[in-house]
Amino acid sequence: MDISQTIAQLKKEPGFAEHVGMILVHNGVVRAWSRKDGATVTAVEVRPDYAKIEAIRQEIESRPGIFRVLVEAREGILQQGDDVLFLIVAGDLRENVKPALAELLDRIKAEAVTKREILAELES
Repeated sequence: MDISQTIAQLKKEPGFAEHVGMILVHNGVVRAWSRKDGATVTAVEVRPDYAKIEAIRQEIESRPGIFRVLVEAREGILQQGDDVLFLIVAGDLRENVKPALAELLDRIKAEAVTKREILAELES
């Protein structure tokens, strides 16, 4: 996803100016270390459940004050620094948009994506 291009297209949608006062973006990338124990991670194998992601996306987008929710999840073996997950939430006020993005991110990570870290010592 090209975030700048996607936001530019979003701004062209009918009703955007009347309904949007905030756009929040999440761009998750592959870290070089494991959250679990700090071990060196050389790559991550990611498997999104696209149907579940879409169901969550639709649920969040239906909330009051939310104009649009866009999600792109990458799949496969991704290297350090590679993009994994893009989220864009556009809506009226920060009181609606911030919690929508937080829940979208937390639920997708917990319910719709599995990942396996490939550690440096396991590659030898």
